[in-house]
Amino acid sequence: MKVLIADDLSEKAVEVFKSRAGIVCDVLTKLTPEELKEKIKDYHGLAVRSATKVTSEILDAAEKLKVVGRAGIGVDNIDVPAATKKGVVVMNTPGGSNITTAEHSIAMMLSLARNIPQATASMRKGKWEKKRFQGTELTGKTLGVIGVGNIGSIVASRALGLKMNVIAYDPYISSEAADKLGIALVSLDELYKRSDFISIHVPLTNETRNLVDKKAFSKMKKGVKLINCARGGILNEKDLADAIKAGIVSSAAVDVFETEPPAKENPLLGLDDVIVTPHLGASTLEAQESVAVAVAEQISDYLMEGTIRNAINVPSIPAELLASLGPYITLGEKLGSFQGQTLKGSIEEITVEYSGDVVDYDVAPVTIACIKGVLDQLLDQYVNFVNAPFVARERGIKVVEVKSSRPIDFASSVTIKVRTNEQEFLVEGALFGKKEPRIVRIDKFFLDAIPEGYLLVLHNQDKPGVIGNVGTLLGENKINIARLHLGRQTVGGDAVSVWNIDTPLSRGLKEKLLKLPNIISAKVVEL
Repeated sequence: MKVLIADDLSEKAVEVFKSRAGIVCDVLTKLTPEELKEKIKDYHGLAVRSATKVTSEILDAAEKLKVVGRAGIGVDNIDVPAATKKGVVVMNTPGGSNITTAEHSIAMMLSLARNIPQATASMRKGKWEKKRFQGTELTGKTLGVIGVGNIGSIVASRALGLKMNVIAYDPYISSEAADKLGIALVSLDELYKRSDFISIHVPLTNETRNLVDKKAFSKMKKGVKLINCARGGILNEKDLADAIKAGIVSSAAVDVFETEPPAKENPLLGLDDVIVTPHLGASTLEAQESVAVAVAEQISDYLMEGTIRNAINVPSIPAELLASLGPYITLGEKLGSFQGQTLKGSIEEITVEYSGDVVDYDVAPVTIACIKGVLDQLLDQYVNFVNAPFVARERGIKVVEVKSSRPIDFASSVTIKVRTNEQEFLVEGALFGKKEPRIVRIDKFFLDAIPEGYLLVLHNQDKPGVIGNVGTLLGENKINIARLHLGRQTVGGDAVSVWNIDTPLSRGLKEKLLKLPNIISAKVVEL
């Protein structure tokens, strides 16, 4: 497996790749888009920071690419939808720079409180302006934190250590969790009204773009100090400049910009009351080593073992859950593949139902495995664990995930029900011994079939002589029978049988099989 490091990463990332048998690592930084487009054809993995733009054109040229790893949290420079459609996993390293970014926010807040950059600039000009740079204490002041995620919660903790009062706005955190952090949850309007300092810690989404704008500034306490070390675009830069000129915001510290680097005419760059830094939130030696090692380990684990962690476009599977969830993923893919090879008509809906102990897990990876199994047999494009949900949506296939409390005869079961424009077909599976997959139900018929190798699936009338006739025909054509599994509802009614055979049937042999007495249908499935 070949991995390309296209941006400046710590040497420790190279050391990680070199330590893994089966991985060859090249470092080629500062490539032009045209050069990268030519080089990427040979690589299975790509490691980047923020400089390299992984566009749809680059992805189209990547014939072997399986994974793109971003050393950092933001993936703005990666065309994630295009990667998903291509079947390329996109990973980031969300935890590597949490502390560093939080500490930078605190440093910005302290700099605002004591005018440290401005006083330094004045001193370098030979001035001694002690009165001009009189500051303010943090003790007893109110800090409003917008977003109490990984970084926001660290900022809140550090501010509490500085004896500040901390309030926060975050619609996705419970009051119980906020109580444990020692902070008070308030509405956004109340946060604006009460805060002496405001620090932003939310991701850039359609909902948060221009979250802090002219309307927000009009609600803030006069003289508030603002810090943004999250993402450019959350804070409207022109509106902030106007708010400073109007005296609503006394000063601000900005580490991230809507366009990076910002244009010379950016209104914030000309204001003495604004501290600006060139996106330094994650720029410490420790953080850069941490994210470099993390992305190298994640890429290596995926390429060599198939382990997915911190993926943007596919549910992550923590290593500690692989032992317990992995067998269900295998079962789901086999059930889906069985469905895909036995269906009639175009698929309208796929329902995946979970029963028993498995409902206690995050079953999203299993559902994706089921979808992949079904679609991989039906489409002429490459379908994998990354692009399966996208392919289903693209084709208007509805996917339903259900956790059921219905009684079952097994510790857990996974059932896939597919509705097409011609039929509705159900297959249920379970694990024997917690690891061995079994097909335990096909439509209304219960049985115990091992889903591996070639399966001859027969639908027949439950009449004497059927098994003998089929066995004789297979034997005459040197088709060895490994196992036989039977299922029926009533004596003399319809029945299903699944035959594990060592070699597939020829077309002519299948036609002979269908001419045998009491045979309704016959299909060969390969799992």
